[in-house]
Amino acid sequence: MKIEHVGLFVTDLEATVEFYEQFFGAQRSAKYHNEQTTFSSYFLSFPDGARLEVGTREDLNLERPAGYPVGYMHLAFALGSKQAVDELTTKLAAAGYEHLSGPRTTGDGYYESVVCDPEGNQLELTV
Repeated sequence: MKIEHVGLFVTDLEATVEFYEQFFGAQRSAKYHNEQTTFSSYFLSFPDGARLEVGTREDLNLERPAGYPVGYMHLAFALGSKQAVDELTTKLAAAGYEHLSGPRTTGDGYYESVVCDPEGNQLELTV
């Protein structure tokens, strides 16, 4: 068994898709749109075969609880080397995206950095 894809709701579909294309090498599918439900989405395919469905709709719940809410906490991207983690962290910070921590080696041995996508979703960049 494998996880087929992960779904992510966002408010700005096009900006979020462009972010993952520009910084993570994602390739977008054709846009899907359901006029009745107002749901629109793209499937993003990454070079290693992983897929992320990024979608939006008019009736999204925009309330975000403070702190660490229950639910998915981050997407992790294995970049292959410490140098790649450092470089992408620097590139994202220079482009104005929020940088939360690292690069650093965590207590459990991961070399990682945590940044945010345009919607504030946390992305863990690791080796």
